[in-house]
Amino acid sequence: RGLGESFELIYVDDGSADGTPALLERLRRRDPEVRILTLSRNFGHQLAITAGLDFARGRACVVMDTDGQDPPEVIPRLVETWRQGHEVVYAVRARREGEGLFKRASAALFYRLLRRLTSVDIPLDAGDFRLIDGKVLAVLRELRETNRFLRGLICWAGFSHARVEYDRRPRLGGKTHYPFWSMARFAVDAVTSFSHEPLRWVTFCGAASFLLSLALGVWVLYVRFCNPLAVRGWSSLMAVVLGLGGLQLIALGIIGEYLARVFDEVKRRPLYVLRSARGREPR
Repeated sequence: RGLGESFELIYVDDGSADGTPALLERLRRRDPEVRILTLSRNFGHQLAITAGLDFARGRACVVMDTDGQDPPEVIPRLVETWRQGHEVVYAVRARREGEGLFKRASAALFYRLLRRLTSVDIPLDAGDFRLIDGKVLAVLRELRETNRFLRGLICWAGFSHARVEYDRRPRLGGKTHYPFWSMARFAVDAVTSFSHEPLRWVTFCGAASFLLSLALGVWVLYVRFCNPLAVRGWSSLMAVVLGLGGLQLIALGIIGEYLARVFDEVKRRPLYVLRSARGREPR
């Protein structure tokens, strides 16, 4: 309270298998401003946020996780910055308490590499904790791509952005459902959604391999005609064959990532399936 605005609370239950549904139902019965969206299964973090954004009806909305790492005390600062005329106010993590060195280093590398690869100005060290104006929400609801990287989509939409720094807390309990491989997959989605640079790298590597093969061809001709006594073994040949074969497999893998996303988009399946929506409809 104390924001000077009426509000609603939307909780998205992304197919939980614990006591979350009962806990949310008790919360809804105590507070008429609470709405609960229950998805039919686990669709993933980005699609769960998308469901919440689709049902948000206020002049603005704040996206935050419920693990306690995003402190609600920051929300008044986000609202105040929004009232100054900014359509997107993202919370930047000045400190990341409770996270190991590897997690902090990999996150810093991810944001900086993504910024170098893409043409979208994605802010450094900012997660999904942010305030989004209703005009931006209207744009996001029209963007229905399957492999979603919401931080990039919000920046792609444009509008006026501002930042508010805060100290991120440790988790209140439980363990993260974002292990290393999930984070790696999230990074691949981010890069392939907003950058064609990997495909260009494959082209450059192919050109470099072609030039290298020409140089090796010249060397083979030199050995053949200028040094007939030289013994030519199979090791150099195998090195070239294995090197080029590995490069080709990497190239096919990168191309396959982009083709897989095209395949997901042409199926045009809904982004999520809603089991139920409980709570008072917004006025």
